[in-house]
Amino acid sequence: MKKTAPVAKNDYIEVQVEDLTHDGAGVAKVDGYPLFIPNALPGEKAKIKVLKANKGYGFARLMEVVEPSPYRTAILPEDVSKYGGCQLQHMSYEGQLHFKEKQVREVLKRIGNLSDVKVHPIIGMDEPFHYRNKAQVPVGEKDGKLIAGFFKPRSHEIVDADESLIQHPAINEAVRAVKKIVSDLGIPAYDEEKHKGVIRHIMARYGKQTGELMIVIVTRTKELPFKEKIVQELISQLPHVKSIVQNVNSKKTNVILGEQTNLLWGNEVIYDYIGNVKFAISPLSFYQVNPDQTKVLYEKALEYAGLTGEESVIDAYCGIGTISLFLAQKAKKVFGVEIVKEAIEDARRNAELNSIDNAEFAVGEAETVIPDWYAKGNRADVLVVDPPRKGCDEALLNTIIEMKPKKVVYVSCNPATLARDLKILEAGGYQTVEVQPVDMFPMTTHVECCALIKLKV
Repeated sequence: MKKTAPVAKNDYIEVQVEDLTHDGAGVAKVDGYPLFIPNALPGEKAKIKVLKANKGYGFARLMEVVEPSPYRTAILPEDVSKYGGCQLQHMSYEGQLHFKEKQVREVLKRIGNLSDVKVHPIIGMDEPFHYRNKAQVPVGEKDGKLIAGFFKPRSHEIVDADESLIQHPAINEAVRAVKKIVSDLGIPAYDEEKHKGVIRHIMARYGKQTGELMIVIVTRTKELPFKEKIVQELISQLPHVKSIVQNVNSKKTNVILGEQTNLLWGNEVIYDYIGNVKFAISPLSFYQVNPDQTKVLYEKALEYAGLTGEESVIDAYCGIGTISLFLAQKAKKVFGVEIVKEAIEDARRNAELNSIDNAEFAVGEAETVIPDWYAKGNRADVLVVDPPRKGCDEALLNTIIEMKPKKVVYVSCNPATLARDLKILEAGGYQTVEVQPVDMFPMTTHVECCALIKLKV
């Protein structure tokens, strides 16, 4: 007999929420059948409407919280809390940290079979708002009026918003200023469907330690109308601005930035510090959006590396050299590898900026370059990996196992792929000693980790 779901689409039912998914949706079960409910929290009794009932699971909308979770906080205006990328804004910060630490412990156990690994209490922020130093705000039109804000989830509909609680106030101020200036001047916003109009995105970057501000106006057209007027207005309204840039993206694409960048006024780069390391930030540079917590994470990586000044270190997925330059202060030599050519150019520039001469950078895939280094006799005492969300490439993990560095320091932005990769390294002769979760992105579901892995003797 074919098994059917115990609920049907458009059913209104009352449920007890038991858990959260990795992306922050509440989980309730009806006769063992899981329902995923955005904005619901564990411990809550809630009235829901079933939106979809698949064979093995369903989705529902939260209609009413009957008994709230102790972690529930006031829900902010809908246009900010639902569409501003803040999936956990309805949850107290204490609750968010509890959820993220629990997630790390559970995936290490479930995916990595690492139930005995020491997981330290998560390191959160004293002030979990206004931490982001970069915004990329889509621009459009509604009812003949220029709008800018956030995309609705799973859509390209822009919700107009003048404020984000996770953006630095200087970023919010800059976006509001550009929005008003181009609107007052009557410059048309980009129409995605017709591929017409001018202003596509407003981007702002801020150096928290230096107070320097960069504004990037992304246009479909090479010509930016009233550009001299825009520059004058921005300089007069924003005293911290050091760089005003136009980026041209004429393609019909979801990619935000195009290949052509024109400096309209000021400097080509702004500067910021993570710890005592100085970084030059261009419009296209990758740079961590929460430098305060990045410092916490990298200091932990440096601590786990345990460098004495005699070690050779390889930094896979080195980006613009952020971790490499931290490590170079304590290592004999650091070798960084990164597939993005522009990032390596930034890494070399940042090494020169800090007078660091014991860091060497190469362009290429880590899983190709590092085995080549190994074949040529480049042996690392410590290997640091900071991969994208998909985790380490299998070829790189196999090279680590063959190369046998005494220590591997794994910086992760995805606990699930971290657990998967640790399981492979454990099978290859390594032991996971400890894991430190760090909350880099409060109000969101993301959690970073730093893991110390040692070669078994």
